[in-house]
Amino acid sequence: MQKLRFLILFFSLAPALLFAQERAKILLQGSEVINYDAKNKLSRIKSPIFFHGGAIMTCDSANLYTERNFFEAFGHVHINQADTLNIFSDFLTYDGNTKQAHLSNNVRLVDRSSTLTTNVLDYNLGTKYGTYANGGKIVNKEGTTVTSKNGYYFANTKDAFFRYNVLVVTPQSTIKSDTLRYNTFTNWSYFYGPTNIKGKDDNLYTENGAYNTKTDNAYFGKKNLYTQGTKTLKGDSLYYYGKIGYGKAVKNIIFMDSSDKTLLHGQLGEYYKADERVVVTKNAWFAMGTKDSIVVNQKKIPDSLFLGADTLEAQKVFQQKLRLLSKPVVQKDNEIGAEDAKQKELKEKEKAEARKAAAAEKKATQSVSSAATPKKLSRRERKLAEQRELELKKNPPPNKTDSLKTLPDSAKISAKEILTDTISKKSLAKKDSVIVKIDPKAKTNAVKPKSAVGTVKKDSVAVFNPADTVKTRIIKAFHNVRVYKFNLQAKADSLFYTAADSSLRWYKNPILWSNGTQQTGDTIHVFFKNDKIHSFQVLQNGFIVNVEGDSTKFNQVKGKRITGFMSNGELKNVYVDGNAESMYYNKDAKGNYDNLSHTISSRIRFNFHDQELTDIVTIKGIEGAVDPIDKLPKETLLTGFIWKPELRPVSKADIIKGRPKTATKAKPTVPSTKTSQPAKSSTPVQKTPAAPNKAVKN
Repeated sequence: MQKLRFLILFFSLAPALLFAQERAKILLQGSEVINYDAKNKLSRIKSPIFFHGGAIMTCDSANLYTERNFFEAFGHVHINQADTLNIFSDFLTYDGNTKQAHLSNNVRLVDRSSTLTTNVLDYNLGTKYGTYANGGKIVNKEGTTVTSKNGYYFANTKDAFFRYNVLVVTPQSTIKSDTLRYNTFTNWSYFYGPTNIKGKDDNLYTENGAYNTKTDNAYFGKKNLYTQGTKTLKGDSLYYYGKIGYGKAVKNIIFMDSSDKTLLHGQLGEYYKADERVVVTKNAWFAMGTKDSIVVNQKKIPDSLFLGADTLEAQKVFQQKLRLLSKPVVQKDNEIGAEDAKQKELKEKEKAEARKAAAAEKKATQSVSSAATPKKLSRRERKLAEQRELELKKNPPPNKTDSLKTLPDSAKISAKEILTDTISKKSLAKKDSVIVKIDPKAKTNAVKPKSAVGTVKKDSVAVFNPADTVKTRIIKAFHNVRVYKFNLQAKADSLFYTAADSSLRWYKNPILWSNGTQQTGDTIHVFFKNDKIHSFQVLQNGFIVNVEGDSTKFNQVKGKRITGFMSNGELKNVYVDGNAESMYYNKDAKGNYDNLSHTISSRIRFNFHDQELTDIVTIKGIEGAVDPIDKLPKETLLTGFIWKPELRPVSKADIIKGRPKTATKAKPTVPSTKTSQPAKSSTPVQKTPAAPNKAVKN
């Protein structure tokens, strides 16, 4: 019973005890002068030292209201709390009952990691919570500065909340936000509204995320948009690790570069800053603008190329590291060669740079030579020179004359050339071990013999190459590669594209469709010129197939290499080289099938106009046979025949969404009569081909 009474008494007195603790009196621990004003019930104190709530407070002078447990402080106000936090200002009012301090004029709050400055600050010594509403700034030890209109600071957790016109400035970036939380100890910033993070050459917009101003690690989770020059990246979630330069994007990824009109989509992406590489997986697809046009609703619109694959990789690389392809061209005698316009242009640039460098070097050499013209020697000086010459003959200096002796005869340089530091064009042709820049207009060119500086290397003509510094974009696609363009569709296992030579390269079982034709081979190259399809090449085991009229008649062409040329999106010429063989159906004047022609030649050329075959040119060694339509041979398919219309992408939706999965049952290579027919035929042999006996022999 006594215990029960004691508990009741304790709980009845506990609130009063707590209230008494909260209302602890402000203690005056020291001062110089005290004047008491009885009328206003206050003490005027000079150089006081107050103690309250574990904090020591000093100032130049103060008014202490003992009954109210309140004081006003003037001049050089200083609050020190637990030796870890210091607050300075010109004026302070402090309520001992609530432990609330109101500081104004030149306010500074300093802890171990940062400094807060503002003009007005309210700070509670009990909760260690401070606020400002008229603008403030926080600076940490790393040099990060945060400014805002409103601020809320928690000394216990080192967290600061900022509202309105928030600006964070770091050595690496500038952040503008509407609402932000910043931890002065961990250097993490948290965003809760529209935010822009601007780096030296990039910017990121987000409406929710976190960013570490020291490590550059970041996470962004709402309406994210990253821009760098002409490049932009969107994603539902973005992660970035600044020190290692690695980023990840998750869900609804869109990467775009307006400089080369490229667009990359996917559901999972990775970014590697060191080599400017982006890897996209999970429903990855790529779009590239071209200058080809299509007619939709009687209106011409640009035709884009869409590419899908299991994995897409985009990267900027130095052009010099690439093996560039040259566009095919028709040379004399119907030979297929390589376009060398770019190579010529590059060589011209190299020559121009070499001429400039040689001219500058010649000018410098001439100025040195003129400044070093020997004066007329006296008799005594001539004797000394002769003695030195004799000594040099007896004891030649190492690494100079010896290095000349080790050169091959074709690379030796005369003493006169070394002394004058010049070499004529004629002698230069024999000395390929000299670094030289040639000016064709100059009679002599300044040369620095390699033997004068070290080991001589052959063929070491130093010429500036623009490709050493030029970067270009490449696209790599791996597994289940699909391409759709209005006049071109394709599939393969892998693909490579570079803007440097504007070529698409398909590898491993590629199939290319153009209008009504199907082309297969070991490797297929498609070339663009001025953003339009220029030509294509099928390398090794090339095969072109077209269904003629119905699904039982196939026009076929095969050879080691097949080259086709396009104009305004239409096929103009096809060249078949290397054991060229063709099989095609002819029609009579009424459009009925007349016969089947089988031709073998070293080279065959097909010419087209308005997607119709106009003539066939057989070149070098012709063999063939013609069978009437009612007496066709048992075998009407060439060796290596492949026909796969079911794999053909029919729209850009097949690229973006992916074609629906087909039955696992294998389909026959040769289709039955139920195989669908292409909309329009455009093959090496069309509706009105020239008869074999009318074929032109070149």
